[in-house]
Amino acid sequence: MTSLLSRLSPIPSFPSYTGPYNVGTADIEIPASELSSPAPAPDGSIATVSFRVFYPCETSKHSYLAYWIPDPQRDYVDGYARFLGISERISGFIAYLPRLLYHISLPASQNAEVLKSRTMIKRWPVMVFSHGLGGSRNAYSHILGSLASHGVVIFAPEHRDGSAPISFIKQTKNCKARSVNYRSMPHTPSREVEDARNEQLRIRLWEMGLVFQAIVKMDKGEILTNLAIPAKTSVDTSQGGILAMFRDALDVHTPGSITWSGHSFGAATIIQFIKSVFYRPPPTPSTSYQPLYRPSEDSKLVSQVTPKTPIALLDLWTLPLRSDATRWLWDQPLPAYTNGGAGGLSILAILSEAFFKWKGNLVQTKRALSVDPSQDEASASTSQAPFIFYPNSSAHLSQSDFGVLFPWFTKKVLKADEPERTLRLNARAVLELMRRNDIEVADTSDIDLELGVGRGKHHHHKAAEAQHQKNFTNSDADHRNKSRANPQLGGDASKIEGRMFGQDHDILTSDGSVRGWTAVFLEEGKRADSQMNEKVELTRAPRDVINIEAVQQASQQETVSA
Repeated sequence: MTSLLSRLSPIPSFPSYTGPYNVGTADIEIPASELSSPAPAPDGSIATVSFRVFYPCETSKHSYLAYWIPDPQRDYVDGYARFLGISERISGFIAYLPRLLYHISLPASQNAEVLKSRTMIKRWPVMVFSHGLGGSRNAYSHILGSLASHGVVIFAPEHRDGSAPISFIKQTKNCKARSVNYRSMPHTPSREVEDARNEQLRIRLWEMGLVFQAIVKMDKGEILTNLAIPAKTSVDTSQGGILAMFRDALDVHTPGSITWSGHSFGAATIIQFIKSVFYRPPPTPSTSYQPLYRPSEDSKLVSQVTPKTPIALLDLWTLPLRSDATRWLWDQPLPAYTNGGAGGLSILAILSEAFFKWKGNLVQTKRALSVDPSQDEASASTSQAPFIFYPNSSAHLSQSDFGVLFPWFTKKVLKADEPERTLRLNARAVLELMRRNDIEVADTSDIDLELGVGRGKHHHHKAAEAQHQKNFTNSDADHRNKSRANPQLGGDASKIEGRMFGQDHDILTSDGSVRGWTAVFLEEGKRADSQMNEKVELTRAPRDVINIEAVQQASQQETVSA
């Protein structure tokens, strides 16, 4: 009955999460002055850091769902409308949407109590996720909530660099409240564009460092000011409020334990952040290299980023990484390829089919993920190539909430199919990446494994809870046995002995065992990567790829971006 009512309602809605845990979410905004930034602030007017956190939570009769559009809702909707550049073709669509958008809620309980960790180390694994152009702390709620339902705590900052449609900075003791609007700029490579993107990256990297500091302080139970004060909550706020419930709950002190992820410009942010922290200061003198971020040597961040740090990149946009000022850093390999690293075993890149067909960006993506990005042609590590896939018939916006909220628009305009399944495949791949890097997460559900129907979600949840520890022990040994017989289960079995594997090993294989899930190879010749649509080769920015077919059909200049 609930499913039927959902289909009949004009209000867009999210599917339920499929992991064994209920999901909680909270909005957090902390004054930057309380966080001891690992690096100097690039813009003194950005007085706070803002992020949304998704986490496994306790069940409560007093919990309530969070709204997808945060307060002030009208201002956020206006910001999105300006960002989209409304044309006459879609003006009627946009005019009707605000009345519906206000009521969209997440399938997550606002400010619910954090569930005590069910992992062996009694701490939840942590991920930090960076949004892309036109994104926000809420714009990827479905995939992040899905990961949280499998036992991951995800922190999603809202960047104040002019990449969000609009963002609001609350008043602090020393700074007035203000808003940051979307900053439009050309995408054709030039010195001016490079400088502008580097300016944005400076802010983004600084914010990522602040988020890390906030996570560490929250886990230690230090008192911090949360300016995003909830109107109502099921948490006892007398001893530190929302932030206090994360004390001793997060696996953030073990070097390399945090997984870093992002979409589009956010994926570029992750690569620049990880490399900037790892290669500090430059090991060899370089007069042309101008670091965008250099954390102090005594920062805990320096010990957190290691060759074992897992990264998950969605639709990596490479242009911001290839400026002249940061070319030295571009030429350095990801930390995973240095001494002590696992090679491509800790690197996952998920493209949309639209980005796979964007030949220029694909070539640079392969270089960025290769053992030597300074070379014109990508080359794989001798031990393990990175995992690279794309879901068939997917668009750039399929990585965000847009596809699942507006599937008919996604299919009609962006020619993307099965948006909910696309995000499920993405979540499966990220979870398996974490397992293969010894991070304990819940097993992928039968629903997501597509093992058939007849076993409802509640039945699965009870089974998963009861057998959680047993599954980890058995699946690890079972997969190691299978990997010796089948090298496609992650490469040379001798290189991955001792790694933790879940039951979802198929999602990271290249044998086509998962429907509509296509592997991409770094080196040409292993797969027909050359069968790319030439009509997208000349595009220079994500927004060109997103809506190119609609633009061709309508002969209009406006595009939709994320």
